[in-house]
Amino acid sequence: MTDVTKVSAATLKAMIGDGGELALLDLREELIFSQSHLLHARSLPLSRLELRLPLLVPRLGTRIVLIDDGDGSAARAAPVLARHGYRDVAVLDGGNPAWADAGFPLFSGVHVPSKAFGEVIEHACGTPSIDAAELKRMIDAGEDLIVLDSRPFDEFVRVSIPTATDVPGAELVLRAGDLVPSPKTTVVVNCAGRTRSIIGAQSLINAGLPNKVVALRNGTMGWTLAGFTPDHGQDRRAPAGVPSAKALASAKTAAAALGRRLAVTRIDLDTLARFRAESAMRSLYVFDVRDPRDYAAGHLAGAVSAPGGQLVQATDYYVGTLNARIVLVDDLEVRAVMTASWLRQMGWGEVFVLVASGAEKGAAAPPPLGYAPRPESRVDADALAALIAQRAVTVIDISLSRDYRRSHIPGAWFAIRTRLGRAWPKIAPKGTVVLTSEDGILATLALDEAKALGPAEVRYLEGGNAAWSASGRALTDSDPRLADEPLDVWLKPYERAGGQQAAMNEYLSWEVDLLGRVAEDGSCRFAPLAAR
Repeated sequence: MTDVTKVSAATLKAMIGDGGELALLDLREELIFSQSHLLHARSLPLSRLELRLPLLVPRLGTRIVLIDDGDGSAARAAPVLARHGYRDVAVLDGGNPAWADAGFPLFSGVHVPSKAFGEVIEHACGTPSIDAAELKRMIDAGEDLIVLDSRPFDEFVRVSIPTATDVPGAELVLRAGDLVPSPKTTVVVNCAGRTRSIIGAQSLINAGLPNKVVALRNGTMGWTLAGFTPDHGQDRRAPAGVPSAKALASAKTAAAALGRRLAVTRIDLDTLARFRAESAMRSLYVFDVRDPRDYAAGHLAGAVSAPGGQLVQATDYYVGTLNARIVLVDDLEVRAVMTASWLRQMGWGEVFVLVASGAEKGAAAPPPLGYAPRPESRVDADALAALIAQRAVTVIDISLSRDYRRSHIPGAWFAIRTRLGRAWPKIAPKGTVVLTSEDGILATLALDEAKALGPAEVRYLEGGNAAWSASGRALTDSDPRLADEPLDVWLKPYERAGGQQAAMNEYLSWEVDLLGRVAEDGSCRFAPLAAR
C-alpha cells in the first residue's frame, strides 16, 4: 500500500464538507456494506468493480477515497484503478472501523441519503398520509379514489395494492391528467415502504393537483402487516409515450412553475456539448429520466437510463461523485423538471434540464474496465452442454446470488468472484472448470484469478447464462449449491425466504429513525421546498 495515499478519518470528514468533487467507494460486498457504512459512501463491491466503476465514476481525475474493513480490499482495488487511468486515489486509513473510532457515525441500510430525504420531506412538508386500514375501508366502500403505485413495473408485478395502477414516480405529474377521473377523486400514492410514497404524493401536491392527495403509510409492507392480502402478477400500468394534449399542457405548466420556484436551469444541446467537452475537468452525468419503454424506443446519444423516481430513490446508485454536474433529459420536459426539483432539494447544486430526443438504441454504457474476449478460453452453450453430458465439467456461477437463486445452469455452484479461493475447496472441481455469469463478462474478467487457484483447466461460458437460455436450454431455481455465503446482496424484506414480517417491521422502523440520525450527522444539505 506504499504507493497509495492514506487519509485519516478526520481528513476525510473535512473533504466531504469542502464542496469539491469526491467519490467515496466502499469495496465490501453489499450485505456487509448494508450493516455499517459512511453516509455518503457508494457501494461498489470489489467483486464487480470493473462492471460498475465506469458508470459510477466516469471522470478519471475524480478525487476518490477507497473504503474497506481493513481486509485488504482497498489494496487490491487501488492498482486496478491506477491501471485504468484513475489518478487521484486514496484509501481511508483503517477503513470503516477507523471512522467509528474517530467518533463519526456509521449507517446501516442501503440508499441512505435518499431514504433519509424522504423522511425529511414528510416532516418538513407535512405530507398527508393514510394507513392501510383506512385505504381498505375506502376501497371496500367504493369511494371515489385512485391508487397510484410509484415503483418501477417489475416491483409492481411482484406485489401491489388491489386496484392500483403502476405510475413510476417521475411519471406521476405527467400522467395524472389522463388517469385521475375527477378533481374530487382522492389520489393515494404508494410504494413498498415509505420514501417513494412520500415523494410521489408530495410531487403531485407541489405541482398543484387540485385533488386530495395522500401517501399510503408504509406502502405494500404496511398493507401486508395490517393483515390484508396484496395482489401479485398484476399488469395495470400507465401507458408510455405522449399523454393527451390537455394532460401534457397542464403538466408542463405545473412543472414550469415548480421549476421556477427551485431555480431549475434549462440548457440546450450546445450547452450539453460544452459540458461534455469539459468532462475531463468536471464530472458529468447525463440521465434519461423517462420510462424505460420510452428510452428503449430511442434516446439521446450517450444518455444513461435512470427513471426519475428511481434516481431520487437511489441517487447513490447512479451518481458516484458528490458535487458533480447532472443533466436530466426528457423529450416532454415534465419528468426532468420534477426530478430536478427533488435533486435540488436534496442539495445537488448543478442540476440541468435538457428537452431533447434522439434515435440511439441500446444501453449507453461504457465498456467494463479491462474487458476483452478471450477466444482461447471460451466455450459456447453447445460445448458446455456436451461437457455436462460427459460429467467432465464443474460449472461455477459468479452472478449475483439473487440472480443465481432465481435461475442458474443445472448443477452450477454459486461463488463470489473475489472469494473464489475460499470457495474452491468446497467445490472441489472435477474436470474442466467453466465460469459463468449473467452475460459472461464478469466470468471473462475472473478467468485469470480462477486459473491461479489450481491445476484444473479453466474456461468461461461465452455470453453467460443469457446465452445458455438463448440456446433453448433451461435454467433452474432448484438444487442451489452455495459454495459461499450470499454476502453480495442485501435482500429486501419480501425477497427473504423467512421472517418477512419481522424484516418489514425492522425496515420501516429503520426508515423512520433516519430523520434523527441524519440530522445528528449534519453533512447532508437538504433544503425542502417551503410550503405555500
